[in-house]
Amino acid sequence: MRSKIRFFVFLACIAGGLTFQIQSVVEMVQMSKEIVVGLGKVWDIVENQADGELPLPFVDKAERRLLRKIHKINKHLDVLSTKVDNIGANTIAALLHTVPERMRLELRLNDLFDYLTRIDVIYSRMEDYVKATHKYERLTLEDFARSIISHDGSSVVNLMERIHTYLVPHGEGLIRSGILGLLLKSFQEANDMICGNRQSPQQILYSLYNAIALTEIKGYTMVQFSYMLLKLYDKGNFTKESALTRMNYEERSNQAVQVVKNAMKEASREYWRCDPKEHVKGKTYEEITQLLQGYIINEVDMNSDGTCRENCQEYQYAKNYGCFKNLFCRQQRPCNGKILNCKFIDSDMEVCTADPRSGRRYESIEYENGLVYGRKQSCPRGVTKVDSWWRWLFWHCSYCRCICDEQGAFSDRYFNMRPVIADIENNKVVTGLRFVKKNRIIHLQIQQGTLGPFGIIISNSTGWKEVEDYRIHDRSVYSGRDYHILTWEKRALDLDDLVADANHVLTGVKFKEIGSHLNFEIYTTPFNFSTGKLIEPLEKSVWKDNPNTDVSHKHPRSKVTIYSPDVPTRSPSPSIPVSRTDQFIEFTHTDFERDAAQTTVPFLDAQPVDMLEPVPLAGAGLFYKSKVNYGGFITPKVITYDYSEHIKPIFPEPIRPIQIDDASVTSREIDFQ
Repeated sequence: MRSKIRFFVFLACIAGGLTFQIQSVVEMVQMSKEIVVGLGKVWDIVENQADGELPLPFVDKAERRLLRKIHKINKHLDVLSTKVDNIGANTIAALLHTVPERMRLELRLNDLFDYLTRIDVIYSRMEDYVKATHKYERLTLEDFARSIISHDGSSVVNLMERIHTYLVPHGEGLIRSGILGLLLKSFQEANDMICGNRQSPQQILYSLYNAIALTEIKGYTMVQFSYMLLKLYDKGNFTKESALTRMNYEERSNQAVQVVKNAMKEASREYWRCDPKEHVKGKTYEEITQLLQGYIINEVDMNSDGTCRENCQEYQYAKNYGCFKNLFCRQQRPCNGKILNCKFIDSDMEVCTADPRSGRRYESIEYENGLVYGRKQSCPRGVTKVDSWWRWLFWHCSYCRCICDEQGAFSDRYFNMRPVIADIENNKVVTGLRFVKKNRIIHLQIQQGTLGPFGIIISNSTGWKEVEDYRIHDRSVYSGRDYHILTWEKRALDLDDLVADANHVLTGVKFKEIGSHLNFEIYTTPFNFSTGKLIEPLEKSVWKDNPNTDVSHKHPRSKVTIYSPDVPTRSPSPSIPVSRTDQFIEFTHTDFERDAAQTTVPFLDAQPVDMLEPVPLAGAGLFYKSKVNYGGFITPKVITYDYSEHIKPIFPEPIRPIQIDDASVTSREIDFQ
């Protein structure tokens, strides 16, 4: 009886000591080890007492206490499941929808999801038995325990073996031939797997591993519980079976950890947003407005003499000097800035002017020769006939097709240049990015959260930091210091992926000017992975950039060219990444024929780039995504912290052989003390 009491004392110690929460990449590993060691200690006591001749009342009491202690362990696993199951199930479900053409992967994911669900259902049944033992006959519990460890193909023991085979198949090339290898290949081939899951590929791999590892822990717990229960009911000794179960679990766990670590090293850590199902201005995208816009003007209004001696091609850099005889110039909003790249198309045309509130000048222009600019649809404001004319039979006063570059109340063309830094004094780091427009200024807003131990973000600590509330005409606000103005000459944006140095995390972003280019920078801060504390953030944080230009001797930037672009939101199919690091793009106007050159492109993707489960970031970038003949979007991307270096074997102890029925079996050294 004393040994029985010691047995339940150890159970109480285990149940009280398992205070784990899956909050970081290393805690699943640690938690697995705690459960295995804890159950091992229970078996040490059971093995030492082998008290099979106790009176029935004492056996009943021991059974109840065993079930009560197992219930405590189950409660801890439930806390863990709440977090891992949600993310793991969401990850698998999302993957099933994003790889419909990859049959091998789809079939394996379906089977894997089925096996995980089966074990979870059986585990829930065990929880019911443990919580309400008095409702069930002992025969029911005994039958349940036997079903767990049976040789039937649907038993927990066999399901665990199948799951492990999917993760770590037999033979060489474990990563490439397993489900992780198939996922890695799919990540490389399908952009929607990166942008559609709210996790980076590396995070997806680890989320999938977490779901599998949690299921393995549940299965292992059920198997050991079954052996304990059957031994308690005097149905056998089961000591060697328990030892072999532990040996197999430890070996499977170490193999799985190595496979997932290698896979995570190869997986991309980038995450960005796919195009939304529906584009909504101010919510899913923002615009630079009227930076460069198609403009119809007569040459007589582009010189101070009011003459028509030249032709349209002579006016490549001009301005508006007036409105001759209040002709068509009086019926449209004048261009009071630079007039660029004029060209003669045809003498006469019909112009459908746009509602001034739309930001457009024209809906469509139809020339007499049949050429149409823009979309010729209904024209609520009426069509205006615009004809060139002759002066004194010698000079043809032609209407020219030009580009207007006008700063003013209708043109939102400003980028915030003030640093945007997380609250590093309170140990906050950047966890997400998005473009927002405030007071006509484009800001790159950050989401921040509190960094915790082992690379976690403290629950409920994330939030979007308010952007600075200023206007370009405020006192002590200056162009080139506080904000950048886009113009014909200064409209280039550098596209880069910037990654922090080792043991640093992302804590801020900003834009700066390099020549005529707007350049992106990140702010990084050293930190201690174990404690989660930023290291002297006010003194040791540094800015990191890519200062290469298009004339650099080493790695010169190349230009991303946009060909005949239409309005990005008109694209019938989702945009795909077009640019790479060390490139730049120039804001320009849409195509004349497609949109009458009325819209500035590319747009800015304003969707929040944040994680399903917030994590610290190791970098960020800007890139251009588009489809052929559409203006596309400038899109932020984030680069998640690399957790692969922190994943280590769960059971690193040495292996020694154990003897079972005179047969030598390799096993990890078992020490329950």
